[in-house]
Amino acid sequence: MRFAYYQRLSVAQQRVYRQSDAVTEVPLRRPATLRPWVERVREALALGERQALLDATAALGAALTRRLEVPGVEVEVLETRPSDDAGELHGLYTWAPGQRPRIQVWMRTAKRGRVVAFRTYLRTFLHELCHHLDFLWLELSDSFHTEGFFQRESSLFQQLVPPAGAPKRSETADTGKGSTSTRRGQR
Repeated sequence: MRFAYYQRLSVAQQRVYRQSDAVTEVPLRRPATLRPWVERVREALALGERQALLDATAALGAALTRRLEVPGVEVEVLETRPSDDAGELHGLYTWAPGQRPRIQVWMRTAKRGRVVAFRTYLRTFLHELCHHLDFLWLELSDSFHTEGFFQRESSLFQQLVPPAGAPKRSETADTGKGSTSTRRGQR
């Protein structure tokens, strides 16, 4: 299924959209070994301390980009989400020419200033990381919100945060099907 804005894209952009839509997962080699970084993010978020959360999120980002063999990304954790009549901004990925790519994630809600829920925060971070991966892992010329994009985000989340009650896997276990990281998304 293509989203409605697809029709407004140029022919070249539609080609990139279809390429993005065709890739539905980001397979991680031994994802269980990355879960300690995820737990540090959870713990730092529970403390509500920005610097601790920045350190934990940056470490998770570095571990993921190393595992996927792509250049790293600068991480910035900000306090209260900016908002307007349209809603709140949860995260932002930017990459200006000549600068290091950057992910910005906000840790507090705009309305009440409360620390966001762990799953929301992690999904936001992974969403912005997927934009980074679109450029450097899939080598796309643009990063569109496609069904494939959202499936890649979910695939990362599911590998890093197994469902409650799921059997514990050993720290060295692979996920099985497609568990080998691939350079730049080529299969």
